[in-house]
Amino acid sequence: MVSGSLALVFLLVAVALIILATGRWKVNAFVVLIGVAFLYGLAIGMPALDVVKAVRDGFGGTLASIGIVIIAGTIMGYILEKTGAALVMTRAILGLVGRNRAPLAMNMAGYVVSIPVFCDSGYVIMSPLNKALSAESGTSMSIMGVALATGLYATHTMVPPTPGPLAAAGTLNADVGMVILYGLIVSLPASLVGLAWAKFAGRKYVISAGVEETYSDLIKNHERLPGTFLSFLPLLLPIVLILLKSLAGFPSKPFGSGALAAALNFFGDPVTALMLGVLASLLLVPGKNLGTAVDKWMGQGIKDAAIILAITAAGGSFGKVLAASPMKVFIADNMAGMNLGILLPFLISAALKTAQGSSTVAIITTSAIMAPLMTALGLNPALTAVTIGAGSMVVSHANDSYFWVVSQFANIPVDVAYKIYTSATAVVGGAAFLGCLILSLFV
Repeated sequence: MVSGSLALVFLLVAVALIILATGRWKVNAFVVLIGVAFLYGLAIGMPALDVVKAVRDGFGGTLASIGIVIIAGTIMGYILEKTGAALVMTRAILGLVGRNRAPLAMNMAGYVVSIPVFCDSGYVIMSPLNKALSAESGTSMSIMGVALATGLYATHTMVPPTPGPLAAAGTLNADVGMVILYGLIVSLPASLVGLAWAKFAGRKYVISAGVEETYSDLIKNHERLPGTFLSFLPLLLPIVLILLKSLAGFPSKPFGSGALAAALNFFGDPVTALMLGVLASLLLVPGKNLGTAVDKWMGQGIKDAAIILAITAAGGSFGKVLAASPMKVFIADNMAGMNLGILLPFLISAALKTAQGSSTVAIITTSAIMAPLMTALGLNPALTAVTIGAGSMVVSHANDSYFWVVSQFANIPVDVAYKIYTSATAVVGGAAFLGCLILSLFV
């Protein structure tokens, strides 16, 4: 094989190729990641058959570890969307914070909804509600739009079972429960920073919601909404079970070593927990729609998951080839002493995100790059996964589909969106990294 320094140079070329191919040339990320995995393996001098084996093993191993979880989470999110549970969760949050704090309500609603739902889908789902609240409260959409967008973005990039951070946890061999815990700790203040920025940057712009229906009208006209407890149950049940499993594994053994610990290890496994979340989501479906839910809604969720699975597994292939590279020894000998710490994964993720647009691709690619370096750099896997998510927010602009979803659905002119939304993603991502940095002092 080539020297470690040359392998590192080839990695930089590979990353540049990923950025160009996915960002400028608009090639599908799955094709790019698999292709680059082959090219990199051959370039560093791996035997051709070993490259094929690494690509195959990385792809299959990734699917084996998180494939079912991603599918289950996507199905659950789709059912929450179709049943109106998102509206119910927002109503509950609005009841807590008060209608005079509509931006805070939407920020927190987005924060909750985007844990199982992609931020793009979450924004579309909640846009009518956001506009209705804007009309009722008299708050400009420049504030409401960015408040919702940053709330959704915070958990989308840092809290499983959203596929990006879940994939990072699998690639880095991190405890999913700890990724959830650290992600919640870091993402909540980051989301509130986004809210503060929305109020600060958006106050100069008066943008009408352009709707006649207020929030009260929206609630009144909805045919049937599920109960509050059932609306939150599919989301909270798997999170609580996964966290309890993580606690059961602590060295102090808080739940002992008997039947209770064994039960928590079973029910708290992400596969079991997310499947229970799917079953809980079916409780939201009216009896007359149950057949549609188990057939068409679940089918659509599986279709939506297919693209995520393909890209995630392709990232696993790239990571497997990187793990066989002499680059990791070179970095262990030369970079470990630079004390970059969690700044390194943050910078890589931010560079990838800014260059090619997709937060999920940035998370998956950065995780694949960092996986073989974790031991040498002495990084905490769970915190590194969250840090990569923080970097994947910096920054959202014209090459990101979410930028266009936010600007178009909030009626924000493109030039204004750059000023108030793109800047917000930089601020929120920076705040999230600061949170990770502080947390790194204690874990």
